[in-house]
Amino acid sequence: MPPLARLRKELRAVATLAVPVVVAEVGWVSMQLVDIGMVGRLGPEAIGAVGVGSALFLAFGVFGMGLLLGLDTLVSQAYGAGNMSECRRWLRHGLWLALVVALPIGLIARAVGANLEVWGFDPAVLGLVHGYFDIVTLSLPPLLLYAAFRRYLQAVTRVTPIMVTLVTANVVNAVANWVLVFGNLGAPALGVEGAAWATCISRAYMAAALALVAARQGGLGRPRAGVRLAGFRRILALGWPAAMQHTLEYGAFAAVTLLAGRLEPTTLAAHQIVVNVAGLTFMVPLGISAAGAVRVGHAVGRRDAPGASAAGWSAIALGAGVMLVSAAVFLAAPRLILGVFTPDAHVVGIGLTLIFVAALFQIFDGLQVAATGALRGLGDTRTPMRMNLAGHWMCGLPIGYTLCFVSGWGVIGLWIGVLIGLTVIGAVLLAIWHRRERELAHRFAAGRAIHP
Repeated sequence: MPPLARLRKELRAVATLAVPVVVAEVGWVSMQLVDIGMVGRLGPEAIGAVGVGSALFLAFGVFGMGLLLGLDTLVSQAYGAGNMSECRRWLRHGLWLALVVALPIGLIARAVGANLEVWGFDPAVLGLVHGYFDIVTLSLPPLLLYAAFRRYLQAVTRVTPIMVTLVTANVVNAVANWVLVFGNLGAPALGVEGAAWATCISRAYMAAALALVAARQGGLGRPRAGVRLAGFRRILALGWPAAMQHTLEYGAFAAVTLLAGRLEPTTLAAHQIVVNVAGLTFMVPLGISAAGAVRVGHAVGRRDAPGASAAGWSAIALGAGVMLVSAAVFLAAPRLILGVFTPDAHVVGIGLTLIFVAALFQIFDGLQVAATGALRGLGDTRTPMRMNLAGHWMCGLPIGYTLCFVSGWGVIGLWIGVLIGLTVIGAVLLAIWHRRERELAHRFAAGRAIHP
């Protein structure tokens, strides 16, 4: 097949696979937006508390889910090779791993949450954060089980149930928020803590719904069938770097949120609104990235180097393209976007500057996450980890901290640091993918295997 025709074919294939995944990713982050929108009526302190509590919890949750990202590579390559029994065996390994790691990660999260005073939060925010965080950590086990089911279903191209689950989970979350935050239908008005309980309920629903889908496909079988210690090692060999990469990436934004928590509540509220809006747009290339990882993995499984190359470039092009559109929307209608979340003029005024910076880093965010997915399809999870360490933690965050707290630029300094970090990561990962996809053709031509 001519290269251009192959690329067009892969663009369609990646887009087709990505659409339900993107809807699922948007559904994932929209639950946080619903939480913030619900508690927004309680004041800026409540917005800041839910934002900080969510950011802190997800720093741990993202690490746990990242440990399971090795399933993307292992299941998709087994599926590409036509071995469904191997796909199911990897799912069972993933489910056991989710249960094993949930307890220690949860205990560490609770220990960190008990010592938030060291960050110097506004006292009005700090008290609310404690109540929210203690409850939301209970959602970690169902969240990790959901993640294992999701990785498996995506890799075997069963993405529609994931989309349906996330859409309906938003309904569950919204109703639970309405009942528990404001005390409707005879329930007690729990405020910020009600939002935390709504999150726990919706995540338990997500895990149960995908478990039912996998069971109907015969994906579960006997719980311990074919489960071996060597299988856990293979998942962790891929998942550990991926977990660190996601934690470093998400942790950078969580760190920025925690640092913003040292500023006045209105500044924190503006930061939290814009970071969640940017997180919403990020879900689109993140879904494309997941589709790219699956398509690249399928091609590797059938030893099709040109197909892997076309799949990776298709995902990168789509990821950059949609983020270019989101940047244009940010620049065209910032007041409209901010007004959805708050009527506070001071919060909107600060948010206008932040959303402009967010528009500037959109395309680089799309490039880096799509390239990460393409590399994961090859079984390379270490390179994105290293680049996130260098780009965010050695470059972006130190610059942002200096601009904010030393040079006196305030929260805008933190966001400029994020912009610099994402620019570096996006540019370098794009160059690395270009080199790796060329190396793949030489490996297959020489009869050498790719071992995830």
